[in-house]
Amino acid sequence: MSTELEPQSPPGASPPPRPLPAHAVPEGCVAWSGEKLEAWARTRPPLWVPARTRPLHLLAVVPGGLIVGFWLANFVELPAALAALVPLQLVWTLVRPEVVRFSAPVLMLLLAWYGGSHDVPTLVGGVAATLTWAMAEIRLSKRRLQRQWASVAAEGVTATVPDEVGPLRRGRFLMGFGCLLTVVAVAVLSSVSGWDVATDRHEVTLVGWFVVGWGLTSLLSGWLGRRRAAALRGAPVPVLRVLVRDGADGDAEVFAADDADALRPLFTVATEEWYDDADEEDDDEDEQRDAGEERDAFLDAVEGVDDDDDQPGPLREAVLYGVPHDGAEIVIVSAAEAPEASQETEAAEGGGTSVELVVESSSGPVRPLSERAVRHRAAAQRARAKRHTVHEELRATAVTESRARLGDEPVTVRRWRAGWADWSAALFMIVTMAAVGLYPDGLWQYVLGGVLGVLGVLTLPQMLTWRITADRSGLWLSGWGRPQHVEWDDLTTVRCAGAVLTVDSRRASFPLWSVRAERWRWLERKLRLVHPYERTAAEITAMWRDPELRPEGEHQGRRMPLWPLSVVLAVGWAAVLVLVP
Repeated sequence: MSTELEPQSPPGASPPPRPLPAHAVPEGCVAWSGEKLEAWARTRPPLWVPARTRPLHLLAVVPGGLIVGFWLANFVELPAALAALVPLQLVWTLVRPEVVRFSAPVLMLLLAWYGGSHDVPTLVGGVAATLTWAMAEIRLSKRRLQRQWASVAAEGVTATVPDEVGPLRRGRFLMGFGCLLTVVAVAVLSSVSGWDVATDRHEVTLVGWFVVGWGLTSLLSGWLGRRRAAALRGAPVPVLRVLVRDGADGDAEVFAADDADALRPLFTVATEEWYDDADEEDDDEDEQRDAGEERDAFLDAVEGVDDDDDQPGPLREAVLYGVPHDGAEIVIVSAAEAPEASQETEAAEGGGTSVELVVESSSGPVRPLSERAVRHRAAAQRARAKRHTVHEELRATAVTESRARLGDEPVTVRRWRAGWADWSAALFMIVTMAAVGLYPDGLWQYVLGGVLGVLGVLTLPQMLTWRITADRSGLWLSGWGRPQHVEWDDLTTVRCAGAVLTVDSRRASFPLWSVRAERWRWLERKLRLVHPYERTAAEITAMWRDPELRPEGEHQGRRMPLWPLSVVLAVGWAAVLVLVP
């Protein structure tokens, strides 16, 4: 433990940014602030131009674009392959404005060729194509200005990206996902010609071409991101001194070098850090675990999960490698949020200060923040802080009650199992699946019902019958096979974050165990209710930290795995799809 005390900030004042050692700053690197930064900030696109895209935005515009595409195909008699350009145009406007400047004139030419001058669908399609074209051109012009002003701000100082950035990884997932989408869509289109029902064939053809376009778009996005990330490693790039912190949503927030109070973030960017371990087997397991965490983060983003526990990290000094602009790829070298224990020991023994460096490369494009977005994020952060205070009080109540309950009398084993929160979430999921999956007719019912059935079979058994058993040796967790065992000394995480209860172990062979149930945060705050997951996490944590509270016996029973229930649910859902007209 370090013998040096960190400087304390006055009450109500923001702590100073964590310093970056001088050896980590390239020679001549200037601070990004002042008039040159203001000139860059003034080049942001107007509010009506979409520059920040979330998965929910795509899910919102795609159905509308498909409806317009069906409309054009039916009334203007536009071929399905060409009508699919309408929803794709909306997708490209959000994620790939470079494509819109070519697709918009093509779409307008096709509408003029196939439609009449007084046809309402043709007019609507033409107005939409013109509007998206204007949005894309404005966004691209602002991007060029941002690139120019950022280059001017660097004053010609360049440096080579540090070797700790690791190998080039950008774009692999998007390119693989795009290839998969394209292959599946082409296979579906090749089989459509043998169908007898013309209406279903026409609709599926349009959706199939749309999926082909989406797959090619994903492939293009991955290739462009990989190409831009490779350019950072190919030659010295401009560098700028900035401040950075981890935002509440997991993305890095970049501030001006003199914005020590973190009042105005300039842009956000998703980043990842490279870990170079010597053991190749550990590398493979870490990659699998990182992939699972990325998948969970993506699903949380799609579902719009708001974890009230997430708070922005501390502000840190950093060096920005690359020219920041809308859609850019960058590398950030910053001070660590907290020094490692080993480094604290070395600093104490050597009498000096050892600062760990964090080298992160962008895993997504740079996205500038508008003034309205900044105000919205600030208001959301203040509201999140208030909610966080209430939930911390409820957690403290759960900890107090848990220790009192655990200390009442010794028991052989303790069990926690699915309760009302899990059952209500499962019931809502079953009703939603039945309403959505059984609504279509014909082939669509089996296709959509099959997809929803797979989702339910993989989710509902764990949601309905999960169980955790604690004995004197550790925890026994229910799973698809035999129960998983974690010894008390191997535990690393027992946490309720948002709607997810998570248990993890230091053993690399142990897969991350988690269960999810919906939460009504506003109801918990209003009624001062403690969620069952919070109580479970508090009780397990108390036994983990205090051996005297642990059970005295051994778990002898064998719990039935989850897969038999999964088979029963699959057979029941298949029968429903076949028997329900």
